[in-house]
This record gives sequence, C-alpha cells and structure tokens, in this order.
Amino acid sequence: MYKDTDFNPDREREEQAAAEREALARTIRREVLRMNSGEAEEDLRADREQIEAERAQQQAEEESARRREANLWRQFFSGRILVHNMVRKHYRYIAIIAGMFLWSIAMLFWTLRLDIRYAQLSSEVQLLHERSIRLQEQCYRCSSHSAIVESLRERGLDLYDPLRPNEVIE
Repeated sequence: MYKDTDFNPDREREEQAAAEREALARTIRREVLRMNSGEAEEDLRADREQIEAERAQQQAEEESARRREANLWRQFFSGRILVHNMVRKHYRYIAIIAGMFLWSIAMLFWTLRLDIRYAQLSSEVQLLHERSIRLQEQCYRCSSHSAIVESLRERGLDLYDPLRPNEVIE
C-alpha cells in the first residue's frame, strides 16, 4: 500500500516564520538579561555620548566653514563674493569700475608710448640742431669777410668799397 505523505505548500514559509520567531525570542531574552545586568544602560550611554560627540564635531565643522565663508578676503580672492545678494545689486557699478580700470591701464600705456616717441623725436631734433649749427659754422667760414677777401686774392681780384654811397632806386 501507499504511504500517505502530508503535502503542504506553505510549510517552508511557516518553518521560516517559526525560525524568525525563535531568533526574535532569543534576541529578546538576551536583551532582557543585558538590561537586568546593567550592560545595556552602559551601551546606551556610550551610544548617546558618541552621538553627542559626532554632533559637536559636525557643529564645529559647520562653524569653521561659516567663519571661512564669512571672511571677506577669502571671498574676494575666491570670487564667491560675487554671488552674495549684497553684491548682486551693485554689479552695474562693479562693471563700471572694472571698465574704468581697464581704460586707465590703456591710457597709461598710450601715454608711455607717446612719451617714448617724444623722447625719440627730441633726440632727433637735438641732432638736427647740432648739424645745423655745424653747417652754419661752415657757411660762416666760407662767407665771412676775411674768407671772401682771401678767395678774391687767390683769383687776383681786389676788394674795395664803393666811393659813393648806395642810392635808393625808386
């Protein structure tokens, strides 16, 4: 004859639930024993102290970050100052000031270039002036009274003054 076997499709699920209930009961018993011995209170106190220490460390980090953010020099050099609401309404003025800085720099270089050009032209004028003085000296040497008299003597001519004064022709 055939042996009748009990087939229950929910048997695995029921066994698993029973195992979980047993594990939960063991955990509860272990925790009850810890509570009675005072060990759980020490663990709770240690956990609270650790949470408070973490919270204090986080607050200290937030405070130092807030101080770093509040430092105007750091904000200025990092560029974060431009995103503050206080500065946003003054962007127009900041742009005008930046434009004036650029304009003043351009004017500075332009005047430096003109100054260099002026110095070059001034030295050229001085050289031309010296040259003109040398040429005037040469011209004077050639056209002086003594030079003319000497030149005429070399050619065999005498220089004399007219006997009567010059007449004005009308």
